[in-house]
Parts: sequence; structure tokens; C-alpha cells
Amino acid sequence: MDIIIRDHYEAMSDYATEVIAGYVKSKPDCVLGLATGGTPIGVYQRLIQMHQQGLDFSQVKTFNLDEYYGIGMDLEKPYNLDQSYARFMHEELFKHINIKKENIHIPNGLTKEPESYCQWYEKQIEKVGGIDLQLLGLGRDGHWGFNEPGSSLGSRTRLQALTEQTLDDNYEAFYKKSNIPKDQMPYFAITMGIGTILEARNILMIVNGAKKAEMVAKCLEGPITSQITASAIQLHSGRITVVLDKAAASQLQHSNHYVHVEKLKRDYGL
Repeated sequence: MDIIIRDHYEAMSDYATEVIAGYVKSKPDCVLGLATGGTPIGVYQRLIQMHQQGLDFSQVKTFNLDEYYGIGMDLEKPYNLDQSYARFMHEELFKHINIKKENIHIPNGLTKEPESYCQWYEKQIEKVGGIDLQLLGLGRDGHWGFNEPGSSLGSRTRLQALTEQTLDDNYEAFYKKSNIPKDQMPYFAITMGIGTILEARNILMIVNGAKKAEMVAKCLEGPITSQITASAIQLHSGRITVVLDKAAASQLQHSNHYVHVEKLKRDYGL
């Protein structure tokens, strides 16, 4: 596991963007797992800039982690009233790059048969040979996607009830500014499971801010537990890159060692 610590959000986003761009350049038809939320926005903005400078997404396939259940992207609806993750991805990344529409996969929050749909979504990932690089953030209670505390570490794509913490966080981040009443928020979501995420060949997790520092330390240095689903990162057998700003890394017990290891690898070209 490579733990990279940078001074601030911009430098963290720069590093993470270079990781993703490296996969696209080395394997033009790579499969990327993508995440929503505030943290990846800086990465997506930089990927758009790199595309404008020649980075080609025409063969790239993407699979998003999750989507609210009961809503879907409506291009006729004003952006601030459409809080679907599909709309988020369209606005923040997809409409600005040359990715093909048929290569974009986002869980369908409007499905009437979520169980069978989730099985279908898993099969689509298998059909393309699996995910080469999965981009992840970190929820304040230590979850990936919508794998809330208590989710099985072997879980698959499924319909998941949202916790009060997640509802509160998402209301503040997305719904409050649009004057949408909290009781109109979706209370369920479709999410890739932890077992699904761990099958990605490589993982890139990005976290910023002091509010997540305690959970970062528990996730990376604490015990593996279903109460902190992102602690499952310690089980992954592929290449793991965790990129943090100093605030998010502030409660790590071994931060000096992580900085030392990064310097050694850089000095020796590893």
C-alpha cells in the first residue's frame, strides 16, 4: 500500500489525476471505477484539462460505485433540482471528455427490480474483464460507496438503506443548497458491494480534510471491521494508492514512515 501525503487538496488532486491518466495512457481501453462526492471534483477537473491537451477517453469504459434509488438523470430538469449521481457525473466529467455513451455505466436508480438489476450490473463488470482501477473516497463514518457500517465485507452490488449520518452529510452537501426538503431525499441507494470493490485490480483512494482524519487512521492503521467498511482496503491484494492531504493524514500514527517510504521509492525509481 502506497500512502501519499500532500500539503493541500490541489496537490493531492494533482497526484491522483496523474495516477488515473497513467492507466488511460498505458491501456487506452482500460476500465475505470468512478466515485461521486466533493473529493473527486478536483481530479475530474484536471482530467478534463488533460483531455483538452490530448488525453483520449474514446476507448475507456467506466463503472460508477452507486446511485440513489428512486431518481435518475433528467437533462430537462435544472441541475440544482436533479441530485442524481448520473447527473453529477455528466456535469462534472462525462460531457467534457470524448468518452462514448455506451461505455458509461452508472447504477439505474429507477429500476423496478433492484435485485435482478444489481445482478445484471455485476455481470456487466465481469463482461468487460473487471475493473482496472477503482477510484474511491471515504465517508465520514468510514464507508465506501453506500456500504454503510455493518455491511458485509463480502457484499455485492445491492439495494442499501442509508444511515442517518449519510443522510445528514448528503443533505448538507447537495440538497440543502437547492432548498429541497430533507424528507424528499432518497432513503435508499444502489451500491457496489465491498466484495465487488475488492475485485478491482488496483485501488486509488483519495481523502481530504480534518473531519475525516480519525476515520482515515482507523481505516488504514486500525483493525479490519465491517463497522468501518473501508478498512477492507487492508485485504486488497492488488496495488493500492492512498492519497491524502495533510489534514486528512493528521491522525496517522506512522505518517513519517509513509513519507520516508515514498521518498525511498522515488529515489530508487520504484
